[in-house]
This record gives sequence, structure tokens and C-alpha cells, in this order.
Amino acid sequence: MSSHKLGEAQVFVKIDEYKQTLEVLDLVKQKLTEAKKTLADIHALKHDEDAELELWNSTLNQIEKKIESIDKTLFEPERIG
Repeated sequence: MSSHKLGEAQVFVKIDEYKQTLEVLDLVKQKLTEAKKTLADIHALKHDEDAELELWNSTLNQIEKKIESIDKTLFEPERIG
């Protein structure tokens, strides 16, 4: 058995239970690291997606302006000067 002080009280834990607890804690830490990496990957993908959507939006706006210009040119009566 192992003894650790927790505040003023001593806590006794069987060595095999202690080792198992450490293994579980290590597994939780690994899963946390994996989750953080996955979240970072998702964030990067979202950033790329947002940039792509902004580019599409900009392109559509440019096309819209060109069509408006063509509309004006074709359908406005010519000015007699």
C-alpha cells in the first residue's frame, strides 16, 4: 500500500489500484490531446472554408456589377449630345 497526505488526512491506496489509476489518467490525457488536435484541425478547415466562401461571394458580386453595367449599356436610351 502507498500512503499520500491529502491536506491533514492520509489516504491509503493499493499499489495495483494506484498504477491502474495512473494508466487511466494517462489515457485521459492522451484523449484530451487528440481532442485538442481534432478541434484545431476543424478550426483550420473552417477558416479555409470561410475564406473560400468569401472568395465566391466576391466573385458573384463582381459578376453582378458586370451584368448591371451590360444592362445599363444595352437598355438605356442613348444620349443625344
